[in-house]
Amino acid sequence: MYLDDNPGFANLSPLIMCMKSLLKLMAIFFVSSILISSGCGKGSGGGGTPPPPPPPPPPTEADLIVTTTPAVGSVQPPTNGPFDLTVTITSTMPPSGVKIVVNARKDDGTNPAPFFTTTVNTTTSINNFSITNTPAATQCIVDITVTSLTKATNTWSGVYRYSRK
Repeated sequence: MYLDDNPGFANLSPLIMCMKSLLKLMAIFFVSSILISSGCGKGSGGGGTPPPPPPPPPPTEADLIVTTTPAVGSVQPPTNGPFDLTVTITSTMPPSGVKIVVNARKDDGTNPAPFFTTTVNTTTSINNFSITNTPAATQCIVDITVTSLTKATNTWSGVYRYSRK
């Protein structure tokens, strides 16, 4: 027996057709919602692992402050020696220490190669050097460069002049 054959249900046929269509639409909407939502995610490639935190900023480091004996910028009177130099780091020492480079050369305007050179890596504030091989009766210049071993752009440099009798 069909619903169309029963005159009591004749008015229900369009309603049932409408309900079937509504159920089909709801099923399509439900399936579409599932498919669309499964495509959305955190975008991290699956797994939900958060990205690593950014690296911390490099530590700030105080500018190097250095004093020397003889003083930078000075011209020492001629002597027979010894030709001692003290380099003192008066600022806070960088965590990895400093590199001190000392070069002594003739100051005759020709920019000759140094007759004395030394390089020291240290974490000590007071550093002593003894300049050797100084030529007699010649004005000489001493170049001093101090560089942080933690932050290579943190440098200090100075010069002084001396001569041997």
